[in-house]
Amino acid sequence: MAQITVHKFGGASVRNAEAVRNVCSILDLFPENKIVIVSAMGKTTNALENIHQKRFEGNDFEKDLQEIFEFHFNIAKELEVDTDSDWVFVFDELTQICKREINASFDEEYDCIIGYGEYLSTAIVNAYFNQNKLSSRRLNSADYIITDSRFRDARVQWEMSEQRVASLRQEFDNYTTLVLQGFIGACASQDALQDSTKDALQDSTKDVAQDFFEKERLTSLGREGSDFSAAIFAFLLNAESVTIWKDVPGLLNADPKCFQPTQLLKEISFREAVELAYFGASVIHPRTIKPLQNKNIPLFIKSFLNPTNEGTRIVEKANTELEVASYILKQNQTLVSISTKDFSFVVEDNLTFIFKTFANLGIHVHMMENSALNFSVCIQSDPNKLKALIEQLSDFHVRYNDNVSILTIRHPKPMVMQQLLQYKEVLLEQRNRTTVRFVIRGKWNLPEPIKE
Repeated sequence: MAQITVHKFGGASVRNAEAVRNVCSILDLFPENKIVIVSAMGKTTNALENIHQKRFEGNDFEKDLQEIFEFHFNIAKELEVDTDSDWVFVFDELTQICKREINASFDEEYDCIIGYGEYLSTAIVNAYFNQNKLSSRRLNSADYIITDSRFRDARVQWEMSEQRVASLRQEFDNYTTLVLQGFIGACASQDALQDSTKDALQDSTKDVAQDFFEKERLTSLGREGSDFSAAIFAFLLNAESVTIWKDVPGLLNADPKCFQPTQLLKEISFREAVELAYFGASVIHPRTIKPLQNKNIPLFIKSFLNPTNEGTRIVEKANTELEVASYILKQNQTLVSISTKDFSFVVEDNLTFIFKTFANLGIHVHMMENSALNFSVCIQSDPNKLKALIEQLSDFHVRYNDNVSILTIRHPKPMVMQQLLQYKEVLLEQRNRTTVRFVIRGKWNLPEPIKE
């Protein structure tokens, strides 16, 4: 069976015509069959989020749509991609969806349009590939990645997805490169699921799967979820490796926008990568590592600016893993403290209800601490979700501090830690053998110097 490698290119790697040409040159270095996952070009996803917000507010978004069209038109024109190619039809479809009447929730409508940045980019990229004799075909990730209906943060239905993805191997009979979108999937409506289950019980000859998938709705895997898309396809196709192409030399021990100087982590274990991703390392999506670890598929993080450089290699057991201190800063956080009104202990029953409330509202907990009378969590700042949380926890006292940050240090060095905390107000602190975490009030002067 022919080997397959998976390559993921983010928005920065396809932000203009020159960048798209560079992607084509990089793929020429890999003669084997390839799955290529492509994100939206530049800041297109942000622009679509802005349009979505304006739709719900009843504001005009025609100018925003026109700017998206002109941005892609200029890139396509410079690449000499025909104006009657797929991307124009994709844009027309986006326009129709944006102008139709809103008939679903905010999150479901969000997922209806947010993936069109990826559809536009893959249409242009694939057209350019074919013009340059790279045998490629553009496919729709939503036809293969089946999820639940948790819009904006969908969970993969692995068995259903595996059945779909199996057909991709046949595509390599005619193409060496398959271009798919990152970050998006599809689910079936709850009514379709119930109807299909009922039909299966009544008529064992009915093609239930076909009926189920005829009523699919677009979903998304969460912002920055394209890395996860690459891992999903790699897992389901038993790929040889995954390479994530970034504008940094590899996985660094800190975000250079937040800390200086930084150090390249040449090789680390899956375990260390999971820890860094969980705590917020921006280079890797938190859910990317697990499917690769399950099948021991190596993950490479390399620079699209210097594609022949070594980059970072993430494997089951790193041969040269050193305890290099890593620094992760998550800003724009809210520290929420929850306590009972009668000063009784916060125990298992309370926590069960609290966690269910967080889950129902789609609120991710980035840090938590429990005491006898208080349960404190750090969450991403979101006024609407915070208001809903307070309303649903009306039986509790809920207090919060806005404008806080979480500083996480793996393998901390005391002198550097003291320096970073100087003149800062620490609201919460956690420690174990390998990691220290602080919730800190106020702003940072970025990039903070690391003086070892």
